[in-house]
Amino acid sequence: MLAVVAPGQGSQVPGFLTPWLELPNFEDRMKWLGTVAGIDLIAHGTTSDEDTIRDTAVAQPLIVSAGMVSLLSLFPHPGEAYVKVGIGAGHSVGEITAAAAANVISAEQAMVLVRERGNAMAAASAVTPTGMSAVLGGDRDEVIAKLAQHGLTAANENGAGQIVAAGTLEQLAALETDPPAGARVRPLSVAGAFHTKHMAPAVGILAQHAKAISTHDARSRILSNADGTVVQDGREVLKRLVTQVSNPVRWDLCMQTMLDLGVTGLIELPPAGTLVGLAKRAMPGVECVSLKTPDDMPAALDLIARHGTETAVTDSPTWRLIVAPFKGIIEFNATIRTLRDEYEVEAPHGGTIVEWLVTDGDPVNPGQPLLRLHPKAGS
Repeated sequence: MLAVVAPGQGSQVPGFLTPWLELPNFEDRMKWLGTVAGIDLIAHGTTSDEDTIRDTAVAQPLIVSAGMVSLLSLFPHPGEAYVKVGIGAGHSVGEITAAAAANVISAEQAMVLVRERGNAMAAASAVTPTGMSAVLGGDRDEVIAKLAQHGLTAANENGAGQIVAAGTLEQLAALETDPPAGARVRPLSVAGAFHTKHMAPAVGILAQHAKAISTHDARSRILSNADGTVVQDGREVLKRLVTQVSNPVRWDLCMQTMLDLGVTGLIELPPAGTLVGLAKRAMPGVECVSLKTPDDMPAALDLIARHGTETAVTDSPTWRLIVAPFKGIIEFNATIRTLRDEYEVEAPHGGTIVEWLVTDGDPVNPGQPLLRLHPKAGS
C-alpha cells in the first residue's frame, strides 16, 4: 500500500522551488496559485531569503502550492492517483495539501484557506513573542512532564524520539537551560507557537471562512494529524483543518495508523525530507522516497508502480439526510407528534445519528431536514 505525505512549516529552504520550474506546466500552475493566494510564489520559492520564507504568511502558501503542483507531476491525470494512493496525510499545514489531493476541496479553495490560515496565525504570533523547539531523545513521559513544568505545550509528537515544544520565548529559553534528562533542545525556524492556545484567535477566523467552503467526501483515505484516525467525510475533514491550528499534531499516531493499515511505500512531497526522516526511524521496512528535486521523480514513479494499490474508499455516501415525512412536532426519540397521533421516523438503510439539524420539540414541515445519518457498512 502506498502513502503520500505532505510536510508542514519549517520544511521550506531558500531556492527549493528552482529545479521544479523546469518541469512542463509547473511554473504556470504555481503562478496561477500565486494569483489566487495574492503572493509571488515563484519569487519566494527561488530568490527569497530564509527570513522572508520563514514568515508564516509566506511559508504556508508556498509549501501547500509546491505539494499540490508536484503531485500533478506524479499523476498528470488525478483520477489515476485515487486508485493507486492508499493513504494521504499531511503534517500541520500539509493537511491542507492532503485534503486538496483527495478532492475534499479544490486547489483554489486550498490556496484561499492557507492564505487566510497563514495571515491569521501570523497575526496571532505577533501578539506575544512565541516559538517552537525540537526536543530530541529522552523518555516521552519525562519530556512531557518537563514541558509542563516550564508551561510549554507538546505541540508536535513526531515519533522517533522527537517532540516539539511550543510556548513563549522565555519559556523555551528556560527549557534550553533545563532540558529533560537524556534529551537535547534545538530551536526551530518558525514564527510562533503553532498548535497551542496562542493560536486560538486564528481558529475563529478560519471557522468563519470554512462556512463558505463546499466540500466533497475524500476520494482516498486521509489521516487526521489530530489523532491518526482515517477521515472520509468532507465536512469533518474541513472541521479538523480549522481546529488543528490550536491543537497538537500527533504525527506519531499517523505513522502508526499507516503501519496498521499495511503501508509498504511512502512518498513525501516537496519541500521533502523531514517526514521521510521520521518514517525511516519509526516505520522500519517501509520504502521511502523524498521528492526534493525532479531528479527524484523516477524513483517515486517506480515506487508507485510497485506499491500502488486500488484504494478501499468507494463513492458510497458517508452520511444521509433524513427529512420529515409530514408536519408536526419532532421529538428526539425519533417520532413526530401531530394533533392526532405519533409517528416514528424511519431510515430504510439504518445507521448512526451524526448530527441533529433540529431541536427537540421543534415544529417541522414535510421535507424539512431532521438529522444526518451515518449509514451502516454496505448500506
